[in-house]
Amino acid sequence: MKLLLFLAIIFTLSSCTTKIKVNKEKSDDRSSFSEVWKQVESDPLAKLPHGSVSYFKLFTFKEDIILQDAHRTLNDHADILPAFEKLAHPNGICFRGIWEIEKENIYSGYFKQNSKALIIARASTATSDTLRGSNRAFGFAGKLFASTDANEVNNENSANFFLIDDLGGTDAKHYKDVAMSNEPNVSMNFSMVKNLLYALKVSSAFKEADTNPGIRQLYEISQLGEKASKNIVTPKWMKIEAADDKRVDAKDFRDELKIQKNEKLVFNIFVANKMTGTNKGWQNIGTITLYKSIVSASCDQRLHFHHPKWRWDLNYGDK
Repeated sequence: MKLLLFLAIIFTLSSCTTKIKVNKEKSDDRSSFSEVWKQVESDPLAKLPHGSVSYFKLFTFKEDIILQDAHRTLNDHADILPAFEKLAHPNGICFRGIWEIEKENIYSGYFKQNSKALIIARASTATSDTLRGSNRAFGFAGKLFASTDANEVNNENSANFFLIDDLGGTDAKHYKDVAMSNEPNVSMNFSMVKNLLYALKVSSAFKEADTNPGIRQLYEISQLGEKASKNIVTPKWMKIEAADDKRVDAKDFRDELKIQKNEKLVFNIFVANKMTGTNKGWQNIGTITLYKSIVSASCDQRLHFHHPKWRWDLNYGDK
């Protein structure tokens, strides 16, 4: 059970960091889309970096780094932080694009039909493996801005979400072969077992900081742009899948996802709020269209995705 809890915890730590002191107060340091993207593309890397995860990065003799970072990740809403090292999902590629909801549905905020928002996203793998043939757990973190005006500084914080295909990793040949969900699968395999010490340490820290780490709730999206809290309706689940069959046979997933000039990368958005047997009854409501990509130091070391704390009072609209 401890091992399974670890895998759930890894999901919550896709942007946990080192070398950042805990700020237990909510940040009001809001930024425009342009400001955040400008930082992300300010320091491109010509060579793909290969950051690694390690049990020995989680603490020092005097400091419980992973516990500090768990609290910071849950409480700090800033989009950009001073340079840090990600303790999980260290290797990524960032994108700018558009979130667009085209289908009618019961949900609120930026899940509503005709909603359109600028998005900054980061695709990554958990742990250290990035190459095809290795066991990779693909992740997708998204940051929505409540505007299509890139220069507007909105009075709301960005809405962040986190999706993963399988917390234990799979042997999928391509990033676009998998569906990624806010409540991902858990596979037991050698890659997961070899990180046991790392698992137990991370598990202990995040268990103290939050509850139900196996699922990341979506209320930041459903309340974005809403004035009255009584109108908030949130899907329990969200997943994305590639919208086409085109695949690039690159060894590293970041080369596979690199967007060439005049190209785009499109994912379909699905949501659900109840399960019948093993079927969640997914509804396809829109798309994420990414039209520019970059591998940069700021993508891996400054872009921050806030994690929503668990809430028991959400209206899922399923009664």
